[in-house]
Amino acid sequence: MYKELEKSLYSKQIIVITGIRRVGKTTALKYLMSKLPRENSFYCDLERVENRAVFTEQNYSVIVEALEAFGLDLSKKAYVGIDEIQLVQNIPSVIKFLYDTYNIKFIVTGSSSFYIKNYFTESLAGRKRVFEMVTLSFDEFLRFKGSEYRLSEAGFRKVNRTIYNSLSSMYQEYLSFGGFPEVVLANTSEDKRHFLLDVINSYLNIDIKFLADFNKSDELFRIMKLLTSRAGSKIDFTKLSNITGISRKVIKDYLMFFEQTYLVRTIPAYVKNRDREIALQKKLYFTDNGLLRVLGDPSTGVLLENSIANQLSRHGNLQYYARRTGQEIDFILNEKIAFEVKETPGIHDLQTLVKRATQLSLNEYYLVGLNLGNKDFTEFTWAGNI
Repeated sequence: MYKELEKSLYSKQIIVITGIRRVGKTTALKYLMSKLPRENSFYCDLERVENRAVFTEQNYSVIVEALEAFGLDLSKKAYVGIDEIQLVQNIPSVIKFLYDTYNIKFIVTGSSSFYIKNYFTESLAGRKRVFEMVTLSFDEFLRFKGSEYRLSEAGFRKVNRTIYNSLSSMYQEYLSFGGFPEVVLANTSEDKRHFLLDVINSYLNIDIKFLADFNKSDELFRIMKLLTSRAGSKIDFTKLSNITGISRKVIKDYLMFFEQTYLVRTIPAYVKNRDREIALQKKLYFTDNGLLRVLGDPSTGVLLENSIANQLSRHGNLQYYARRTGQEIDFILNEKIAFEVKETPGIHDLQTLVKRATQLSLNEYYLVGLNLGNKDFTEFTWAGNI
């Protein structure tokens, strides 16, 4: 993403970096600011109360005076970086005024797609470019670990024993702890776990406080933990309501919030009839395996499917296929490519996938596996290559 971010420094458009907290947005913002002239630039973290006060002023001339007091000369090109814009609800109108009135290049970050896509879309149409930042891919994970392997260049090729033997232990770590940069760099499992718990606590105490009108954080936490046992499964709101005693509507609101703040993702069913797709249940996945594991107790199979869902989502739009007879295909990418995920794949799994994909007129398909069980069977793609 950094190459595209740097290119965007030289356009008038506002750069908006969004994603779950602690994914690396602030690091990216500060990196971009370091590439700009320092004599007429200003960085502002809205998690600081005094900074929020600047942008909550109703009189925009007072905001202009505050920026000038911070050393900005608004008579010439200026650069402003703002962290966590979702913490000030009316800031899009402030930025719009400043953008239209002065020659200011804005770089901003936010932790909510709901806020970015709704408030910013209304106020800043045509004035912004949005970058959604996710946790590290396995290829990026390897770079953080100092590995010389570049799996992104390999595509969905069949398992290679040399690569598998060299990297399988690293992929096991990736499966267990996910791809938050600080988690990947942490030295011990305990440090990784504490960091992930800190992400959850910050999410509960900051994101929910500022972005939602929910006042029951204990209830939200209970729903989050309950959803870990549904990772990779269809979402049954009636069943969740019966288990928790919370109304279907409230649970739907919670889930929408979780998705819009990048905690979970949902994928729809693959059907030819769009009306039927809307009616069918979606499947749920957590956006990072580390969060899934620290909140619940998922099996290796669930961790694998969850990780592949996130890995494939980088390549386009995901759906799943299921018939009432029980026949399923785990993922269909961009309505063209079928993927079936197995911990230890075998020839029968491949034959089944070929048959089901052919029935759907999908000519490209991949059996994805974690373990090289039967050494004579290598007609599958190793999970690390996705």
